[in-house]
Amino acid sequence: MNNKLKQLKQKSKRWGYHVLIATDQWFNAVTGGGADETFSSRCYRRAVLADKPKKRWRFWFKFVNALFRDPTHCQTAYESELKRRQYPEDFEVI
Repeated sequence: MNNKLKQLKQKSKRWGYHVLIATDQWFNAVTGGGADETFSSRCYRRAVLADKPKKRWRFWFKFVNALFRDPTHCQTAYESELKRRQYPEDFEVI
């Protein structure tokens, strides 16, 4: 029974993670971004990687990092997008 409980806990954690990613991607899409990118990743691209970052993106970049209490949150989100870390395990074969 303990093993089944452990598996259920892992599945619940993974499900919660994917729901958070989906919510983040939804928010990014309704604010004019791409449907498959998180808002955090977009903030990093627009505030750090852009040739001429706009003031609003620098604000959101700082705000999101502060919200998550992690100065590298947006960068990590961007790198996760590049490495497709949010994809299900089934996609690793492709």
